[in-house]
Amino acid sequence: MIPHLVPLEFSRVQSYVKGFLEKEMTRIGLMTSISGNEIVLLLLDPVSSRSELVWTVLNDKNYSSLAGQIPQLHWFERSIKDMFDLTPLNHPRLRSNFIQNAFDSNLIPLSNDNEKDSGNSQRNFRFMKVFGEGIYEVPVGPVHAGIIEPGHFRLSCFGEYIQNLELRFGFLHRGLEKNILRMPLQKMCFAAEAASSDTACANALAHAMAIESILQIEVSKQDALCRNAALELERAAMHINDIGGMALDLGCLSVATTLSRLRGTVLGLAEQLTGSRLIRGYIKVGGVYFRPKPNFRELKKTIEDIEQEFTCIVNWFLENAQVLERLSQVGKVSHNLAVDFGFVGVVARASGIDYDVRKNFTTPSFPSDVHKVAHEKDGDCLARTRVRTYELVNSLEILRFLFSELNEVNFECNQKSFLPDKLPTNSIAFGIVESFRGELIHFIKTDDEGKIERYAIKDPSFNNWTGMAICARGNLLADFPVCNKSFALSYSGHDL
Repeated sequence: MIPHLVPLEFSRVQSYVKGFLEKEMTRIGLMTSISGNEIVLLLLDPVSSRSELVWTVLNDKNYSSLAGQIPQLHWFERSIKDMFDLTPLNHPRLRSNFIQNAFDSNLIPLSNDNEKDSGNSQRNFRFMKVFGEGIYEVPVGPVHAGIIEPGHFRLSCFGEYIQNLELRFGFLHRGLEKNILRMPLQKMCFAAEAASSDTACANALAHAMAIESILQIEVSKQDALCRNAALELERAAMHINDIGGMALDLGCLSVATTLSRLRGTVLGLAEQLTGSRLIRGYIKVGGVYFRPKPNFRELKKTIEDIEQEFTCIVNWFLENAQVLERLSQVGKVSHNLAVDFGFVGVVARASGIDYDVRKNFTTPSFPSDVHKVAHEKDGDCLARTRVRTYELVNSLEILRFLFSELNEVNFECNQKSFLPDKLPTNSIAFGIVESFRGELIHFIKTDDEGKIERYAIKDPSFNNWTGMAICARGNLLADFPVCNKSFALSYSGHDL
């Protein structure tokens, strides 16, 4: 479990978790070799920019649920039950997050390859039923229109209003966290960046940061600047894509078409910088694979042109009466619920949570003085769209600064980096990145031989899918696609 803890909550949660561990544990410690069933919690404090690791070794396959006191853990505990057959007793609502077919032994982390199943024969896949005269259910998916990924939604409605939304995932479960352990260390980055293909740069960077941390590798300034520029280009391209998708859903076709073209321009800049429009195969442990040779002044000028055209078209879009009517006060998520369930990224900031990894956990050569955390208070579809817009404009400003810096850098020859076959023994490290969806974490734990025994990925969508279920309730059935588009979450990032 890798919970994000919002500001002012760290001390209270830390105290409660440690109290729980004292009751449940057989022993607790750091950097030690432990066998048996164990639950590890990485606690992050955005206020002090520090982290703490706590864990417990269980005597059996049951433990007392923490979700009643720390609601943001409820989704983590469900997945632990699915993947590892460890049951959180007294969980407020224990049901499976994944479909049955996701549980092949080759796909379950840490399971024995010879086992046909992880041993859990009592998974609960039942949807919550809403009873009453006039209640009907609308199943949506797992196959959707267009080319979006598969996921199943079950909407219980009364008249035109949604009473409850149930989610089911696992259709894209590839066993990534287990299969990555079978790869040599030198090739892991290519698997890590495939965790969610639209977040390739952020996943590759989080992986590289985790390995660099455990090996104490320092990245050069030129490579750090290139990495930050690539990450902001990915953020800009995806924010343009999501705002354009919202415009398409609302029937603003001219806006959608213009934004589609601008996204293509941003992807062209990514190709000049990284050699790949989707920034695949660019970031490696210790630096980058491809040293750019573009004219950074021309790239900066292109960014300025994009910003000017985007600002013009998006101002019209967000001031349009039809758009305001469809998005305002629709799909609301209150600040309190966003805090309780640990939402991250655009979803959190649209509900008034001032948390951004780029601010709270700084990275080398990132221009913190140029970065501005955008947030709104209403927590509705309009607020989420506005936050995306503000973040995009700020990303373009950051890119102008980074390209100016890169223009002054004398690029050295790309040195080859050699990784060992094994890592330091009994060590733990993680990389944390603000992807365009929010807080992304790659977590590594090695055994007493220096092999990675657990590789865990926490995609921001894992935090935020609960918010999608919350925001749909009480809204018109016709507004469900708009709510879903305003979240713009990843199915493959959740399923892994």
